[in-house]
Amino acid sequence: MDTGDTAWILASTALVMLMTPGLALFYGGMVRAKSVINMMMMSFGALAVVGVLWVLIGYSMAFGTDIGYGLLGDPTELFGLHGIHYEELTGTIPTMVFVGFQAMFAVITVALVSGAIADRAKFWSWMLFAAVWATIVYFPVAHWVFAFADGNGGWIADRLQAIDFAGGTAVHINAGAAGLALALVLGPRIGFAKGINRAHNVPLVMLGAGLLWFGWFGFNAGSALGANGVAGIALINTVAATAAATLGWLAVEKFRDGKVTAVGAVSGVVAGLVAITPACAALSPLGSLVLGAAAGAVCSSAVTLKFRLRFDDSLDVVAVHLIGGLIGTIGIGFLADADAPAGVTGLLSGGGFSLLGKQIIAAGTVLVFSFVMTYIIGMIIQKTVGFRAEADHELAGVDRYHHEPGYELDDDVVPEEVLVRLSSTQTKKVKRTVGGAVSSVHTAATGAGT
Repeated sequence: MDTGDTAWILASTALVMLMTPGLALFYGGMVRAKSVINMMMMSFGALAVVGVLWVLIGYSMAFGTDIGYGLLGDPTELFGLHGIHYEELTGTIPTMVFVGFQAMFAVITVALVSGAIADRAKFWSWMLFAAVWATIVYFPVAHWVFAFADGNGGWIADRLQAIDFAGGTAVHINAGAAGLALALVLGPRIGFAKGINRAHNVPLVMLGAGLLWFGWFGFNAGSALGANGVAGIALINTVAATAAATLGWLAVEKFRDGKVTAVGAVSGVVAGLVAITPACAALSPLGSLVLGAAAGAVCSSAVTLKFRLRFDDSLDVVAVHLIGGLIGTIGIGFLADADAPAGVTGLLSGGGFSLLGKQIIAAGTVLVFSFVMTYIIGMIIQKTVGFRAEADHELAGVDRYHHEPGYELDDDVVPEEVLVRLSSTQTKKVKRTVGGAVSSVHTAATGAGT
């Protein structure tokens, strides 16, 4: 055991765990004020559900002995983590530390999907979905991508030998394709149209994005599984791609809309983080700048697709995570630098089409598998216990499922701008009779012609 490596992965585990509350803030700020608690609870719910499942069967399914063609680890081999001694090592770190690190990847992947169905999903149906999807979709795909066992591990990692350093396929393409499927299952929000649902709390969105970027250093640099040069290049490539993606997103916004937005800037941050995730050990810093700029520009352009194609991906999980994941994963085939730790050469550096083909196969297979399985799971839940919120709950805000508002607003205070437009007689009447009934204020104001 190397104590420096162990300390770094312990810290990285904490960083990746922080990404889920960061995502809760990021998503929570982007929904309507009357849906913020439900939105944030979906992320915290993923922490609870996936945390339990990972200990019981998840780690075994993802990293247990392969039981056939690189498709799945034995779910019974390490059930409840039985048989893993605390002094057992994975590389130079205790296996239990590796178990915890990978658990946080499973959690954030499930939580990412929730953004596609914001403002219209029942919480307990989401919890059921999270449990089923993690078991049937994420755990097997994690085995495909992350289980290296000298030819006897996951088929993408050991047989195809595509490059995915930290989860472009297993995390982002997987979650993005699932988000698209669920958006189709649940259908669009009532009144879905461009601009109808703006972020209710932009500072909350920006705080969440900052925590995501902070935690992502553990996500990418931690995937080196050691405090070493590989972690160093992964970290600087994460900085480079993310910064370039932010500028790329803002440039498209300025050209398309004539203005730039704070939500756009932090969406560019996330797009860059997504794109560099699979590629951070395969590219040079210069290549990372190129990849990030492309991801920011393309993902920003892709946001408008949901309005043209009429699917309501509420918080742009498809545009950012699916498209960004595809750009990062396939981009390796073009931009990979032989001098980077992965030691592979992309097409633009004279490497030929072999690597590009592997990257396309890996990305396409995960996309199709996740979409089809998620659509089936979502439809079964919708047809049985119901996934979509009732119309009255959706209109009033799905926070009603939790019986607690995100913000305690004083209904007894009549806004001054309403009072000044009323006659003195009407004003006195409103002050006497309002008693918390906001509708009285509205009626009086309407009657006064305001």
